[in-house]
Amino acid sequence: MSIQQGDGMDDEIVAINVTPLVDVVLVLLIIFMVTASFIIKETVEVDLPKAANTGETVQGLISIVIDKEGNFFLDGTQVDEPALKQHIRNSVLKDKESRAIVSADQALAYGRVMHVIDIVKGEGIAKFALNIQKEASAASE
Repeated sequence: MSIQQGDGMDDEIVAINVTPLVDVVLVLLIIFMVTASFIIKETVEVDLPKAANTGETVQGLISIVIDKEGNFFLDGTQVDEPALKQHIRNSVLKDKESRAIVSADQALAYGRVMHVIDIVKGEGIAKFALNIQKEASAASE
């Protein structure tokens, strides 16, 4: 036997059950919190030069940092010049459109930065950018 209502139509659903949504969001939040500590890499402190006008950020595959002593860093790991050349060479072999971002301390000699740019170009990367820090006065305009 079935029970029928007065007009024979089913009742409409007027409320949305948000419990499954909350459960999924909490699980995603926990996953994010656990993996966030693995994403953070050790950084190298450099004092970037300032410029009033900055261009569009280039998304590069190779990030080269040169500290004020002239040491090279790739992804937070200190490397020597031959290892830097080999890393760039391997990146170019994998992707012909590889790009590089060079970040150098402003106290570093101009010739040292040009040497790194020469290494980058010599290993086959045609597109590279120099990382700068935007001046505070230009940012407020």
